[in-house]
Amino acid sequence: MNKVLSRVAIISMLCLAAASASRAQDPAKGEKTYKARCASCHGANAEGKPAMKSPSIKGKSADDIQKQISTSPKHASVKNLTPTEVKDLAAYLATLK
Repeated sequence: MNKVLSRVAIISMLCLAAASASRAQDPAKGEKTYKARCASCHGANAEGKPAMKSPSIKGKSADDIQKQISTSPKHASVKNLTPTEVKDLAAYLATLK
């Protein structure tokens, strides 16, 4: 009985680990988020808008994005992005040249 329970527990943990690992970053979702929430200040291609004092954010990492969102009063409208949305946004920004 204990062996059966142990096997079930191990299989359950492996399934949960595989499910969370399978959620890769999605640049397409990040693009939608960028266009809806970021482009008006940072430009259509994340090149920045000097007149608005908005820097280029091309290639920024998820950590960089989250740090800016959480520390800057300019980013009040995007403070509610989930960690997954931030990672998707970073994946999109990484595709920009």
